[in-house]
Amino acid sequence: MSAPELQRLRVAYAHRESVKFISHLDVLRTWHRAIRRAELPLAYSAGYSPHPRLLFASPLAVGVTGDWELVDMFLTNRMDEDEVAERLSAQFPFGMDIRAVREVPLHSPSLPALVRFADYVVLLEEKMARDELIAAVQRVLAAESLPRERRRDKDVRRYDLRPLIAAIPDVLWREDIIRLNMRLRCDSSAAGRPEEVTAALGFQQHPQTIRRVGLVLAEPEGDAK
Repeated sequence: MSAPELQRLRVAYAHRESVKFISHLDVLRTWHRAIRRAELPLAYSAGYSPHPRLLFASPLAVGVTGDWELVDMFLTNRMDEDEVAERLSAQFPFGMDIRAVREVPLHSPSLPALVRFADYVVLLEEKMARDELIAAVQRVLAAESLPRERRRDKDVRRYDLRPLIAAIPDVLWREDIIRLNMRLRCDSSAAGRPEEVTAALGFQQHPQTIRRVGLVLAEPEGDAK
């Protein structure tokens, strides 16, 4: 019989350049190993195949960095938040940094179910005239629909990109680089991808970097950074 859950901690961490190409499965293994070495009393689910009670808000795509990623941990004993942060920080590899730890109500809604949007900063080295870029952003935001296709092996899924774009609030244009800030839908039913937005804007190349700077949650205090 599994021990009862007595505490739920929400951990914010950074996922840097040096680890951006590892899969979510490897990220999960890294977390399990760090928690075990930190000797934290992590809870396990009940049943024939117990698994660690660790919930990620929204797994990062491979190749994307994150400034403020969120994970909920369920513990079988209460612990001080600062001590948990210190123990975890000592066990994580270079490129995964603990940013904050805070307690949340034990029986509040599931963390993945709270996610509504993701904020990104995208850098592109591909050249586009400033006026052309501004016109492209206006065209995309004014569109009623943006039909797109996602291909995986032999499967093709057609979808509308436009409802997945909440905002493109900031554009920085320079001759050598373009920076786009964008807020994209990110919930249990659908998620926008920054590289698909840049393709809709007319860019041919994949972005140089994609950085998720925060997640917007459906709760008053939020966790967007």
